[in-house]
Amino acid sequence: MELLGSTLTATYAHPRPTPTNFLPAISSVASSYRDRFPHYNLTHSLSLPWRPSTYYRAASSSPALDPYCTRSQRLSESAMLPFVSNRTTLFTRYTPDDWYRSNLTNFQESNTSRHNSEKLRVDTSRLIQDKYQQTRKTQADSTQNLGERVNDIGFWKSEITHELDAMIGETNELTDVKKKLERALMETEAPLQVARECLFHREKRMGIDLVHDEVETELLTEVDVILCCQERMKLHLDKAIAQLAGNRASQHELEKDLSDKQAAFRIDDKCHHLRNTSAGVSSFRGVERVDATVSVPESWAKFTDDNILRSQSERAASGKLRDDIQNLLVVTANEMWNQFNKVNLAFTNRIAETADAKNKIQIHLAKTLQEIFQTEMTIASIKKAIKEKSAFLKVAQTRLDERTRRPNTELCRDMAQLR
Repeated sequence: MELLGSTLTATYAHPRPTPTNFLPAISSVASSYRDRFPHYNLTHSLSLPWRPSTYYRAASSSPALDPYCTRSQRLSESAMLPFVSNRTTLFTRYTPDDWYRSNLTNFQESNTSRHNSEKLRVDTSRLIQDKYQQTRKTQADSTQNLGERVNDIGFWKSEITHELDAMIGETNELTDVKKKLERALMETEAPLQVARECLFHREKRMGIDLVHDEVETELLTEVDVILCCQERMKLHLDKAIAQLAGNRASQHELEKDLSDKQAAFRIDDKCHHLRNTSAGVSSFRGVERVDATVSVPESWAKFTDDNILRSQSERAASGKLRDDIQNLLVVTANEMWNQFNKVNLAFTNRIAETADAKNKIQIHLAKTLQEIFQTEMTIASIKKAIKEKSAFLKVAQTRLDERTRRPNTELCRDMAQLR
């Protein structure tokens, strides 16, 4: 028989562990109770399950029989309540119905918890599978978009390459035409110098031959024609230089755009062929928050399209200018050749006229010289005749001189005197 106040008090001072076969632990059911009764303080009510407050009052008022009692319990020994010795009152705190209802409640809560857990596991598995499929689909869409982007870049790259080849060919042709125009412009200096020298030498004519004839008119016209052709050639040469600058600027833009397209094509093609098992795949923290883009697909396509349109416009202008230069070379050559032929014809006519005048002058000179000779012979004859008449003059003068000596009235103006 146990002594009153010794063994029983020690047993009550150390609470017995909660049976695990029927009642769940506090930590395992706290969450379910907290969910079902959020207003109920589980810490206070479930800290010691199935122990009413009378136990604590009984234990706290028990005399200090346990050597492990606290000091406060020993100090309050005088204030303890009298120990209740009724064994039935200490151990029969619940009825069997309470015990069965508690077990049933635990079973139901356990079933509910397992059902919720199973549902959560199923939902989680479904969510994982859905997210996996969504991730695969998103990656497939991204791969498809990258493929389409690579195709777009390849298309524009081929367009730029085609236009760049055409522009390079047009620039080379315009450069050849420009060189031809420069040579033609240099070759016009010799005819111009010849025409000016002809005008200069014709200023050496003397007398009546210094005439403003047809030759001089045609020479002046030839100088004007050559100077006009040179001005037009210089104007078209300046246009060709400016057009070549425009062509090279468009070519530079196309080459720069093509270089960018090639780099973008290489990068996007590499990204298009990346897989989850590819080498070099790594994590880059915060890269999704970096937006370094400067264009949208519309502006991106418009930029390349504008470059191609600008190049086509420059190429069309270059082709037109090249045709104009070709026509100018033909027209100026015809004009200068026609004027050259006119000058030569005028020279031929003038030379013929001058030769004819010279021949006529030579004939008249011969006749004049003959006449001069005849005149000189006549003069000589006259001089001889005059000389031969001097004797007759002397006789006449002697007669007059002798007749002046007639005396007085004999000085008569008779017929002999008059003769």
